Amino acid sequence: MPDDKPEKPLKAGNPRHLTTAASLQFLRLIFVRVICELPERHTYHGWVWIEGYQLNAAGDAVAHRELSVRRAGVRMRALPARRPRRPVRVG
Repeated sequence: MPDDKPEKPLKAGNPRHLTTAASLQFLRLIFVRVICELPERHTYHGWVWIEGYQLNAAGDAVAHRELSVRRAGVRMRALPARRPRRPVRVG
């Protein structure tokens, strides 16, 4: 018997890690900063529509996205650590 208890919306602002656990469209993992859940868009049980920004490795927003994802597959993760850059010699 499915649990009819309403689930809490995904919290905005924190980076989320999306892989195939969230949806098969994420064969390569992506990081997304969630803006909000879109409750007016109906989908399958356990799935939600989210609006957010796709992040690059530096944590900068590179694309605005609206995504249908499995709530259980959305993971809270820190962005990978950036390697320090070496100074470039000119001349």
